[in-house]
Amino acid sequence: MSELVHKFVNTNGIRMHVVEAGKGFPVVFCHGFPELWYSWRHQLRALGDAGFRAVAPDQRGYGETDCPQPVEAYQVRELVNDIVGMLDALEIEKCVIVGHDWGGFVSWQSAMRAPGRIARVVNLNTPFMPRWLPSTPGSPEHPKISG
Repeated sequence: MSELVHKFVNTNGIRMHVVEAGKGFPVVFCHGFPELWYSWRHQLRALGDAGFRAVAPDQRGYGETDCPQPVEAYQVRELVNDIVGMLDALEIEKCVIVGHDWGGFVSWQSAMRAPGRIARVVNLNTPFMPRWLPSTPGSPEHPKISG
């Protein structure tokens, strides 16, 4: 059975707790709210045993990862930069990213904002929501709500 290895990496101005198992093509797991890397413990071992490098961080503000205080520190830009910086620190060029709940939002956004780093997206209990761009009512891209 694959051993779970705990480590810390510096990413995007924070210290992030990461748990890994196995070697091979990387699969990154993003936990939901209010969870931790621990939610993925069974998948980490199973994928590690199957020949993958399974990685699960405690995301910003959770578990043993730093918890910056300003609300602005939790904008989607920061959450995606945390993941990309973690990939850099772990010397991972490209990965499959898996998300559940809140982690699914982070994984969708990571794929959209850093497409060169994400090979595939797998999400559980998280619908795809395209990036919201404000627009003027009546413009072609503004959603029309009918009653």
